[in-house]
Amino acid sequence: MITCTSAASLFSELKTRIDTRQSRIGVIGLGYVGLPLALLYTEAKFRVTGFDIDQHKVATLSSGGSYICRIPPTEIQAAGSQGFCATSDFSRLSEMDAIIICVPTPLDEYREPDLSFITNTSRAIAPHLRAGQLVVLESTTYPGTTEEVLVPILEEGNGCGLKAAHDATANGEDEFFVAFSPEREDPGNDSIARRDIPKVVGGLNSQASELAATLYGAIFNRVVPVSSPAVAEMTKLLENIYRCVNIALVNELKLLSLRMGLDIWEVIAAASTKPFGFQPFYPGPGLGGHCIPVDPYYLSWKAKAWDFQTRFIELAGEINSAMPYHVVSSVSRALNQQGKALKAAKVLVLGVAYKKDIDDLRESPALTIIELLQKDGAEVSYNDPYFPFIGKGRKYDLQMKCAPVENVDKYDCVLIVTDHSDYDYAWIAQHASLVVDTRNATKGILGDNIVRC
Repeated sequence: MITCTSAASLFSELKTRIDTRQSRIGVIGLGYVGLPLALLYTEAKFRVTGFDIDQHKVATLSSGGSYICRIPPTEIQAAGSQGFCATSDFSRLSEMDAIIICVPTPLDEYREPDLSFITNTSRAIAPHLRAGQLVVLESTTYPGTTEEVLVPILEEGNGCGLKAAHDATANGEDEFFVAFSPEREDPGNDSIARRDIPKVVGGLNSQASELAATLYGAIFNRVVPVSSPAVAEMTKLLENIYRCVNIALVNELKLLSLRMGLDIWEVIAAASTKPFGFQPFYPGPGLGGHCIPVDPYYLSWKAKAWDFQTRFIELAGEINSAMPYHVVSSVSRALNQQGKALKAAKVLVLGVAYKKDIDDLRESPALTIIELLQKDGAEVSYNDPYFPFIGKGRKYDLQMKCAPVENVDKYDCVLIVTDHSDYDYAWIAQHASLVVDTRNATKGILGDNIVRC
């Protein structure tokens, strides 16, 4: 804990504490972003405390368990032996030198930003804030959130007159530092080590930027400072909107290719041989995950304040949101070709995670597809090695148990939504009466019972 009273030394002492691994780090939000980050800092010999309002997560971590499949319990136990602990006691934030916020930023029912997790977390931090602390927001959000939402709540709620440092240098004993650094997690991607993903940081002033760069530089091989939190916030949105728009483009081309009798996957493979000017994106049943289906709408919403319409973003959203409906129509047509109706048909959905080989349901198109199939009268089951049960979430309430994949011959249609590596697609194609493939998982497998959509 910083004990000095000299305003000029607030910055230098915190920087020294970070450089020498003496600083205490608090990570708020122990989900798919926060927990891996906390473990990285623990591995780098920092004293880390994880904060979460979910008592189940706190209890699981405290007992040496894990609730994320790619993080084994042994990694939690190793971190615990090095001092990592989890708590729901936010009063302990006063012990931290740096506080990193990794909470969700979903959309509400009107596709507008839901900042309640950020605002509630900010209010929880404020009473325990002290001079010289560094607060970093990692949650993806629209440009201006750090300065317009986070900072005012921290300043108004601390009760001690503490202010965020805005000027080039700290000019008072009652200041704390604020920065934004967007998370760049890619669940399921083992080809790039987390340390090798460059970390963008933008501070409220130059000292906050330098402190954030020092903090992240301790665990990431490259830090990219930018001029402000808003630039860092916009950087994250650009990254995700770039993917969203290009996925929408290839999804639209897939629909056209189907009508023209062309294999879009063959087209993409051929285009990918170009050594410049092309990056492959792949079609699918719709977008999932916390970022790509959500983040573009944050910018669309913010743009309205500037009387600006983000037409590319909105069109891409429309195309991607329509893909689950295309999948259901494809299932219906495929069943019709076999003289069967979708109503009362037995359909097995293979894979419900939003991408292959992960245990993440957030915004998964599989959930929408299941609901649409049910509305059309189909008897729907699912199989996913990562989800023995699907209960209730923010936007769904399915209450379904995982069905065995060995019984594919009992279904009128097997619908491949998520192409997990665990599945033996050749065996599935051999035993299923009908396979509708949204991911090209059956590439190279021949059979009149296979429909690629």
